[in-house]
Amino acid sequence: MAEELDQGQAAGAAGQQQVQVLVDEREMKTLYANAYRIHTAEQEAVIDFGFNMPNPNSQPGQQQQVLLKVTDRVVISYVTAKRLALSLQQLVKRFEQQFGEIPVMPGQRK
Repeated sequence: MAEELDQGQAAGAAGQQQVQVLVDEREMKTLYANAYRIHTAEQEAVIDFGFNMPNPNSQPGQQQQVLLKVTDRVVISYVTAKRLALSLQQLVKRFEQQFGEIPVMPGQRK
């Protein structure tokens, strides 16, 4: 199924030229992640997504361990990373204006 994006977003992505962008979601998959890690490469940013969970193989008496189980990796250019960061910042700002501040550290819920 194709979906049309806001032409303002498309214009920003292509300079000042107006471009109609069609989105093909036929092969899209949905994932859930509660953790991420970021790597850097010379020309790309690498973002791994996955789950934080207690280490199922920890031994009694050992220091508590958390396992990051990586399930998906996204490699993007730094230009795309910056646009993504700005879009996420706007998204979170709108959410917090409606529902209140989101705590970053666990246990900080108001």
